[in-house]
Amino acid sequence: MSIAENRPSQIIDDDERARLRAIRFEKIGRWTLPVIVLIIALIIWDRIVAWNEIPHYILPGPLLVFQTLIADWAMLFEALLVTVQITLMALAVAVIGGVGLAVLFTQSRLVEMSFYPYAVILQVTPIVAIAPLIFIYVDSRIAGLLLCAWLVAFFPVLSNTTLGLNSADHNLRDLFRIYGATRWQKLRYLQLPSALPYFLGGLRIAGGLSLIGAVVAEYVAGTGGLKSGLAFRILEAGYRLNIPRMFAALILIAVTGVIIFAGLSFLSHLLLRKWHESAIKREV
Repeated sequence: MSIAENRPSQIIDDDERARLRAIRFEKIGRWTLPVIVLIIALIIWDRIVAWNEIPHYILPGPLLVFQTLIADWAMLFEALLVTVQITLMALAVAVIGGVGLAVLFTQSRLVEMSFYPYAVILQVTPIVAIAPLIFIYVDSRIAGLLLCAWLVAFFPVLSNTTLGLNSADHNLRDLFRIYGATRWQKLRYLQLPSALPYFLGGLRIAGGLSLIGAVVAEYVAGTGGLKSGLAFRILEAGYRLNIPRMFAALILIAVTGVIIFAGLSFLSHLLLRKWHESAIKREV
């Protein structure tokens, strides 16, 4: 066999090896590159503090923050549980309320035109401005925290689910109409599956916003005791100039947000991986 005849197969083998290397690099780099960036940032942070001899009550070094996190773990973990409880409760209520209202809006155009503008008003009004009024009129502290976090989290679920329910293929809508499908059958077998990717996208956004809403509500509530969340611990540490504890609490909040987003992203992958284009892996 001549060299010219072997050349196409050699090109194909080279392309296949390059594709496999690209896939391998992506799998490894997805985790290692962020870790490398984090390590570099911590080193720079530590060197800035050391070289400029910055006092710990102004900017503590990363090692001191880690030591404070270990030393105050019992107190901070208890506060973390309170914040996570409010966050998950608000997210659950946001899902129930957002999906329920979205279904109602798609079933009745009159209801959507009547109430959707007020949902937008609640979304664009800063929760910091609403929270003091909520705690004036709501007797229960937990209910006030939950309501504040819910107001922040429910709109992404509502808007994305409404968009998804209205995005069902019009040809399939006509097909359901031709075969005499009921409104419930069209909702169950056409609109809800079509809206699932949109709902999951809104859910990932709402997960982070529910945490933000819970933290902001705790700032406004500002009550101590055993049922205090991380936001109050940050305020308390600030009053005492315990800046390392503030950083430790902030790290816990950030890690919690990442875990919530990662968990909801994994849930989205599990539900969409077998049929939706956004989750199906294609050949490079």
